[in-house]
Amino acid sequence: MNLISGINATSSALNAEKIRMNIVTENIANARTTHDVDGGGPYQRKIVSFESVLNGVEKSVRVSGVTTDSTPGETIYNPAHPDADQSGMVHMPNVNLAMEMVDLMNSSRAYEANLSVVRNAKQLALQSLNIGK
Repeated sequence: MNLISGINATSSALNAEKIRMNIVTENIANARTTHDVDGGGPYQRKIVSFESVLNGVEKSVRVSGVTTDSTPGETIYNPAHPDADQSGMVHMPNVNLAMEMVDLMNSSRAYEANLSVVRNAKQLALQSLNIGK
């Protein structure tokens, strides 16, 4: 068994989950952003996609892309809001905080699981060095 290739695969999964957590936290931070930097429409939720990669005999995981969710967000009536249209309607981001929190918890648990794999591989390597002493 090659421990290094296992740790490399786990390392790639850790990096992918880190990116996913960053995107989810960006979604949460912009859950009430009604216009972007250029003054355009409301913030659009971003989604991370993973893909499996085979390099020779070594497998890894990487982020295949970050896409924008094009589903429309909620429209609320608030004529006092600075981004309200002529009829007093404000177009809100399509971010569902409950779903984002679930995504963040799933990503955090996957990250912790991959860290556990690295710790176990390290312990296995150290114990194998002590065989025959």
